Amino acid sequence: MQSGLYVGISSQIALERRLNTIADNMANMNTVGFRATEVKFDEVMSKTRNDINAKVAFVTQGNDYLSTRSGAMEASGNSLDFAIKGDGWFALDTPAGQVLTRDGRFTMKETGELVSSRGFPVLDAGGAPIQLNRAGGPPQVGADGGILQDGIRVSQIGVFSADISKGYLRYENSGVIPTEAPQPIVDTISTAVVQGYVEESNVNGIGQMTELIQVNRAFEGIASLMRDSETSLAEAIKTLGGSR
Repeated sequence: MQSGLYVGISSQIALERRLNTIADNMANMNTVGFRATEVKFDEVMSKTRNDINAKVAFVTQGNDYLSTRSGAMEASGNSLDFAIKGDGWFALDTPAGQVLTRDGRFTMKETGELVSSRGFPVLDAGGAPIQLNRAGGPPQVGADGGILQDGIRVSQIGVFSADISKGYLRYENSGVIPTEAPQPIVDTISTAVVQGYVEESNVNGIGQMTELIQVNRAFEGIASLMRDSETSLAEAIKTLGGSR
């Protein structure tokens, strides 16, 4: 088979992966705290020389990574809604273990436990579930995540950092599980908790639509080149085989 066909196939595999990430991003345009998935592709040089001693370059299937761009903050007026300014994450205790999220839509259970919109306990900086006083006054939360009720500090919302570039798994929609253990953030200068706000998805709908069109056109163009290459090869075989 011609090396051009191999190159075309590798390109189509890469484009299909990008197409899947675009579809996932667009499906989560309205998901609170969602961070878009991007794909990085690398060039791989073939170690095999061809007849004209030219190098043949292939494209890898790509590696996923999360966009670090923050989504817009929207005021909700709910005292149990929170957003994070800066590069930090809330932590939840789930059946899969500790999960990081930018979705700060929390509620208080009858027992006073602070939980996520899915009912998972919200963790403090030490990794323990946050317990509030159900009979106390409305919680007041500072930039460091400290929670006050009736002027008394009762707990602190944990804000964590994690090197997502080392690898991660998605959990439900806006949650991620990093391969490296997250660490609590103690420096509140560059990272702050904001009460009464939620962070919208950071997906750029127009940009994703534009990229979707570009990927589809690229896929069609490569398919056309592969058909032309196969036709040329078939014609060459006929000529060399003496069928003409």
